[in-house]
Amino acid sequence: MSWSVPLGRIAGTEIRLHLTFLLLLGWIGVSQGMRGGLPAAAEGIVFICLLFGCVLLHEFGHVAAARRYGVRTPDITLLPIGGVARMERIPEKPSEELVVALAGPAVNVAIAAVLFALLGGLPPVEAAAGIDDPGHGLLARLFWVNVTLVLFNLVPAFPMDGGRVLRALLALRLGSRRATEIAAGIGQFVAFGFGLLGLLGGAPLLVFVALFVWLGAAAESQAVQMRELTRGMMAGEAMVDRFEALPVTARIADAVDLLLRSSQTDFPVVDGGGRLRGVLTRSDMIRALREAGPDAPVLEAMRREVATVAHRAPLEQALEAMQAAAGPVGVLDADGRLVGLLTQENLGEMLMVESARARRPAPPNPWAPRG
Repeated sequence: MSWSVPLGRIAGTEIRLHLTFLLLLGWIGVSQGMRGGLPAAAEGIVFICLLFGCVLLHEFGHVAAARRYGVRTPDITLLPIGGVARMERIPEKPSEELVVALAGPAVNVAIAAVLFALLGGLPPVEAAAGIDDPGHGLLARLFWVNVTLVLFNLVPAFPMDGGRVLRALLALRLGSRRATEIAAGIGQFVAFGFGLLGLLGGAPLLVFVALFVWLGAAAESQAVQMRELTRGMMAGEAMVDRFEALPVTARIADAVDLLLRSSQTDFPVVDGGGRLRGVLTRSDMIRALREAGPDAPVLEAMRREVATVAHRAPLEQALEAMQAAAGPVGVLDADGRLVGLLTQENLGEMLMVESARARRPAPPNPWAPRG
């Protein structure tokens, strides 16, 4: 995710912090400091860090459950509104998705149970309404934070856990595609309600959450639709096989010339044997042109780590590679030569075409009996 910095790696999953989180810490520190001075500011920042520690453990609940079904999680990003675990894929079996979705809230239930034992009983309900008030005690507020995380995450709206639970339950009877359409529609309805409450109540953070939920529901619906439409297809059927490529001896000026006279934005760099050596993106090209000049070799500006798949590989495998690489995927023949490219643009166009074909009514049968 852009605008995020890595903090470290745990069990193969990278922890990233979105830079807007620092704004949240600054705002908490200033607001608490104005109320109680430096000690209050420090206590407020410590509380927020502990809160997001609970959020991180919540996300690792999903990670552990997903790993049980062979699904890796490359990274977790901490945002001011919570955490986002980026999984390679969602388990296709509804029962598996149900376990993965419930694993996160189950962690918060466990944390709340431990805090309940440490506090010797249920903390005052007033602490739930005054989470930002240090007078209620740190552990009491953390208890109610975890209770709130459980309830909020089980709201039936993508991309929150409740939306995935709803989709998994519906998929047991309706199938993945129809279940996703219903769950995504409910999620966008909930997002509209969040946005309306945020606007009327003067809560900009709630409006931001509404936007996040709305876009997440739409993205989830599109991802499942693409998975259903491309099932059984091979990478070679979806690739672009007419494209401009740059030789390893090319200069940035040559790349700029191709950029201006073609519709491409990403250019593969190939050697004399047709093997992929890297990809030069438009942004890399412009940066190299500005910093090194037009005579700089493309080898110095290109991206060397490029995802590739065999042209007879399942298209689903190529989609996973594209998601992990966040860029174009090279399609190789049996001899390892580049024969095509898979990009977000051509996959989006293919999705529109396949969707139109799927919705086209079947032609009438001239031999059918007439009433």
